[in-house]
Amino acid sequence: MNIETGRPDHIEDYLVSLHTGQWFGWSDAKNKVYANLIIHDSSKSKPSEVDCTAGLKKLQDDFDAAETANTNKKASGKQKLKDLGLDDDEIKALMGA
Repeated sequence: MNIETGRPDHIEDYLVSLHTGQWFGWSDAKNKVYANLIIHDSSKSKPSEVDCTAGLKKLQDDFDAAETANTNKKASGKQKLKDLGLDDDEIKALMGA
């Protein structure tokens, strides 16, 4: 996950969403690629590489959609306050931005 934005950016983000606990690991912790993915819990199956990349893409798409929705709601809220007669300084004081 990107530390600055919180956006998923690695298949590890998808893997941790599948099960709780330390069910997977890496044969080379400095090179976290699918080829180095190992499963510690024999009750869990190793997802395919396609599943991992598709799962990561879905997490990213969901994150991006939520960010867009939040931006749109913020803009809509500001416009509604303007429509009520508030000026930019008043809106900034209310919203903290």
